[in-house]
Amino acid sequence: MIMQMENKKYHQILQSARNLFWKYGLKRVSVEEICREAGVSKMTFYRFFPNKIELAKAVFDIAVDEGKQKFLDILADSTDIQEKIASMIDLKLKSTNDISPEFLMDLYKNPETGLKEHVEKASAARWNELIRYFRLGLRKGIFRKEIKPEFLLYYSRKIGEMVTDENLIRLYGSPQHLIRELTTFFVYGVSSRNELK
Repeated sequence: MIMQMENKKYHQILQSARNLFWKYGLKRVSVEEICREAGVSKMTFYRFFPNKIELAKAVFDIAVDEGKQKFLDILADSTDIQEKIASMIDLKLKSTNDISPEFLMDLYKNPETGLKEHVEKASAARWNELIRYFRLGLRKGIFRKEIKPEFLLYYSRKIGEMVTDENLIRLYGSPQHLIRELTTFFVYGVSSRNELK
């Protein structure tokens, strides 16, 4: 029973932090606010996380794992290629739609938080796994056969850099609109040509 309560409090902290980070970014959210939102004491918070940065890393990792599972579900479903592509674009947009521009900057640009390094390390650790998924997409005919999976990974890493480019953000008005454009370009740029007629 104690373990279940601990587990519940842990998840409450994660969910509350995610809601607050997505809305306000990392800097504008305090540990006190996270605890108040989660309905836990600061002592409980520090039992699970040494600080707000480590909590943000855990929130990021969980979001990535959820996205990965949804991507695999899209690859495995029985819909046609056009529907798969639309689902992939929709997945990317939904996963970033509610994230504040401040948190995107914390993740990809702000060296003070240490999140940028965590995102880069976490991405590097997932590259081999992602290459397998892209190869699966190649076998299923979702992506063009001449595209190298390694190039797809390189390009997807560059998307992280582009979403923090202030000139591009100004051009599109918000990081979310820029992500929509980059994702659409990325997905349709690697899609099987004969399915896009």
